[in-house]
Amino acid sequence: MKVLIIGGGGREHAIAVSMAKSKRVDRIYCVPGNAGIAQIAECDSSVSVMDFDRIAAYAKEKKVDLVFVAPDDPLAAGLVDVLEGEGLRVFGPRKNAAILEGSKAFAKNLMKKYGIPTAGYETFDDPDKALAYLETAKMPVVLKADGLALGKGVLICNTLEEAKAGVGEIMLDKHFGSAGDVLVVEEFLTGREVSVLAFVDGKTIRTMTSAQDHKRARDGDQGPNTGGMGCFSPSPFYTEETDAFCQKHIYQPTVDAMAAEGREFKGVIFFGLMLTDQGPKVLEYNARFGDPETQVVLCRMKNDIMDVVDACIDSGLDKIRLEFEDNAAVCVVLASDGYPVSYKKGYEITGLENFDGKEDYYCFHAGSSMGRDGQILTNGGRVLGITAKGASLKEARRKAYEATEWVSFANKYMRRDIGKAIDEA
Repeated sequence: MKVLIIGGGGREHAIAVSMAKSKRVDRIYCVPGNAGIAQIAECDSSVSVMDFDRIAAYAKEKKVDLVFVAPDDPLAAGLVDVLEGEGLRVFGPRKNAAILEGSKAFAKNLMKKYGIPTAGYETFDDPDKALAYLETAKMPVVLKADGLALGKGVLICNTLEEAKAGVGEIMLDKHFGSAGDVLVVEEFLTGREVSVLAFVDGKTIRTMTSAQDHKRARDGDQGPNTGGMGCFSPSPFYTEETDAFCQKHIYQPTVDAMAAEGREFKGVIFFGLMLTDQGPKVLEYNARFGDPETQVVLCRMKNDIMDVVDACIDSGLDKIRLEFEDNAAVCVVLASDGYPVSYKKGYEITGLENFDGKEDYYCFHAGSSMGRDGQILTNGGRVLGITAKGASLKEARRKAYEATEWVSFANKYMRRDIGKAIDEA
C-alpha cells in the first residue's frame, strides 16, 4: 500500500514509524512532513495541511491507497469530507464529528445531555456576561477558548483578578484568535490527569494503553501551557477499576452520543481525564491522536496499525483486539528555550546519528527542517521528542533522559521532571 500522512510534527513522525513497520505498507508520503519524517517518507514541505485542493491533487498524483489526516485544524475544517468527495480512502473523522474537539462548548453540552461525567461549566459569547458571572463564581476557575488553539487556549485562574484578565485575553484581545469568540468557564477539578487514546469505527471503541502528559513549560508544572513537554505510558494511576468505570460511563457513551446526534465518529478520540475524588471526569476531547501521547503509545502497540485503521474505516473494529507490550515508555520533549512565548529557530541539530540502530530508543522530530547543505535545523518550539522504552517506567525515564544528552542544538531546553509522578505511585 501507499499511504499519505497529513501533518509535520512529532505525532506524525510516530505515526509514520508505525506505518513503516506495517507489513502492508511499502511507500509513505507526508505533507508537509519534517526532516525526521523525510528519512522514512517522501515529503513535500510546500503543501500546507489547510490547502485541501493541493492535498487532494497530491494524493491522486501519487496514487495513494490511504490518506491519514492527523492534525486538528484540517479535521475540524473538513479535509476528510473533501478527500472522500474526491473518491479517496481516508482515516479520520468527518467535519461534523471533528466538532467534538473543534468546539469545547459543543463537547460540554454533549456530555451534559448524555450524562457523561465532566466539570460543571457555563458558556458565554458576551464578555460582559462572563465577567458578571465570575463575580459569583468559586475560585479557582478554568477558562477555555471554545475553538482550536494549538493546545494552548486554556487558562487556570486562581483569583477573580486573574479570571477577569483571562476573559480580556481570550475574548477581547483575541489572544487565541476566533477560537475565543465563545468562552467556556469551567469548575476547577483536582486529581491526577490521565490521557486515553481510542480507535473508533462509528459504533465500537477500542482503547489504547494509558498515558500521562506534562503540559506546563517549566519544572514543577510552572509556566504557561504548551502543547506538551513530555509524557509517559502507562499511567500507574489508571487502574483496572478506573478503566471499567470509564468504559461504561465515558468511552462507549461518547461514541453512542455522537451516533445519536447524527455525527458518526470514525478515527481516534483522545480522552483527557481527571481522576477526582468523585471518580473520573472528562477534561477534554480531541478528535485525533494526541502529541506527545502518540510517541509513547504507538511504539508499544503490537498490532499492525493498518489492520486497525482499516477496521475503523470499514466498521469492523469489533473483530480487533488491541495488544500492547508489557513495558513502559517515556518521552522528553527537547524544546527551543522560550517556548511557547518567544524563541528562535534555525539552529543546527547535531548528534542525531547516535540513535541509529539503537533498540528501544526513538528520536521523533516535532519541529525540524532540512538546511541548504543537508544539515538538520530547529524549526519550531517543540523540536524533538526523545523517547525510550524500558521494562518499568523508572527504567524508561532513565533511558529517555540519558538519550537527551545524545543530541545538541543552540537553545535546547527541557523539563527535568518528566515522569516524576512515577515516584509517588
